[in-house]
Amino acid sequence: MAQAGRRWQRSLFPWLLQWGFTQCSTDPCVFTAERQINGKPQRLIIGCYVDDLFTLYSDDGVGSLYEAFTSDLAARWNVEDEGPVSDLLNVDISRDAGHVLLQQHKYIAHLVDTYAPDGVPASFHK
Repeated sequence: MAQAGRRWQRSLFPWLLQWGFTQCSTDPCVFTAERQINGKPQRLIIGCYVDDLFTLYSDDGVGSLYEAFTSDLAARWNVEDEGPVSDLLNVDISRDAGHVLLQQHKYIAHLVDTYAPDGVPASFHK
């Protein structure tokens, strides 16, 4: 089923546009939507990778844009919310006090193992 992700995107992308999202001109797998709800601006950013959606939202409360989107998405397809993301495409994601931290410890360790198996050369130290 190598084409399953592509078929999903062919169905999903038009639906996102119809729902009111704007497709990013520099990355066709990223969509944004903004609406005023109860006088408050709300924003959704959706990233699609194969058959996974990564959703960023400004508000997830009752009556929010996020709640409306996830409700409509679940009504259209059999989807499940896997909760807060902790890693995406080898990037570790953590949250603390309203901040998001992105780290690539595993990738950096892999680069060191590959290109400096004997340790970081002294010339790299300051």
